[in-house]
Amino acid sequence: MSERGTQGRGVREVRRARYAVAAVFAVHGSVTGSFATRVPWIQDHAQLGAGQLGIALAFPAFGASLAMPLAGRISHRLGARTALRLLLSLWTLSLVLPSLAPNLPTLCVALFAYGAASGMSDVAMNALGVEIENRLGRSIMSGLHGLWSTGAVVGSAAGTLAAHLGSDARLHHALAAGALTLLGLMACAWVLDLRSTEDAEPPPRFALPPRSALLIGAVGFCAVFAEGASLDWSAVYLRDRVGSSAGLAAACTTGFTLTMAVVRLAGDRVVDRYGAVRTVRVGGVLAALGGLLVVVAGVPAVAIGGFALMGLGLAVVVPLCFAAAGHSGTDPSQAIAGVATITYTSGLIAPSAVGGLAQLTDLTVSFGLVTVLACGLAVFAGVLRAGDRPKAAPPSTVVPDRRT
Repeated sequence: MSERGTQGRGVREVRRARYAVAAVFAVHGSVTGSFATRVPWIQDHAQLGAGQLGIALAFPAFGASLAMPLAGRISHRLGARTALRLLLSLWTLSLVLPSLAPNLPTLCVALFAYGAASGMSDVAMNALGVEIENRLGRSIMSGLHGLWSTGAVVGSAAGTLAAHLGSDARLHHALAAGALTLLGLMACAWVLDLRSTEDAEPPPRFALPPRSALLIGAVGFCAVFAEGASLDWSAVYLRDRVGSSAGLAAACTTGFTLTMAVVRLAGDRVVDRYGAVRTVRVGGVLAALGGLLVVVAGVPAVAIGGFALMGLGLAVVVPLCFAAAGHSGTDPSQAIAGVATITYTSGLIAPSAVGGLAQLTDLTVSFGLVTVLACGLAVFAGVLRAGDRPKAAPPSTVVPDRRT
């Protein structure tokens, strides 16, 4: 084959891999959406009170945080394609576990395994996304995370329909797990088959986040804290603080989620034009203005506008944190795992921290804290400079798969 033909095939392979990883992100999000809508059924099946359910729902984050560092070692041993195929299948199949649990201890174990599979597959797919972004020379991470959000919306819509029809969550999740596993395996067949060189040292089984990931992770921590607080408490805030109806309060949460999904899908063009640092800095300002509107809101319309601004400002921060992590050190998987661990921790503590502070003071004070953290995005956006995309390489320099 001619040199030009080989170059063209390399370009087509990278573009095809981009669509494959996009499908993987959508599948991953669909599992989350499918689970979230059936939590009430799972609570009733396991006969749990609200406090017990809160304990159980902390275990996915525990499992993810402990298992994430293993993803890099698995990819090193098996290669990126086989590792993703294995880890994504574990994630989709783990969807069946929570609905099978008859009591609190078994549900905690099931959710720990569910979270571990989620975290490892999350690291593997983000590492591949960063690699493809490098080869294309332009931002794609925001769009990939937007497809994750889209998948979550689709999964939650299907779960809402199943709940409305009164279907058993065990049957619903078994069918969903089978379908999503098949879709995931089909997508994984087209991702890049990256492999470590023979003399490369395997990453450690467990390691603290590298220094390069700590500051990036701190920015992600602020974003995920604000996002988690808004998702979990926006409806309560509208109902209790500004006297909205239950329907309007629920619509605010849905609107916040959709705003983030839409902005993420469109965010890559903004990042390519203005760069990661400027994008996050402006996003932090918008999120802080939104938080301020929420704090001072006296009527539902102002609070809804504030939450919408927060969703707009926060949407692309986490994807850009993963992108920056992938460029910040010699081992992208380890750096991404470090950032992911920090952000998962933020997602774990945000709902309870907001609730605890509200218990001691007031929900307004809690969202004052959220506003301060949003300001931190604007102040510390410079640490994401590694996430700015280099110029696209000409076709002759497309990097081949690193095979042993």
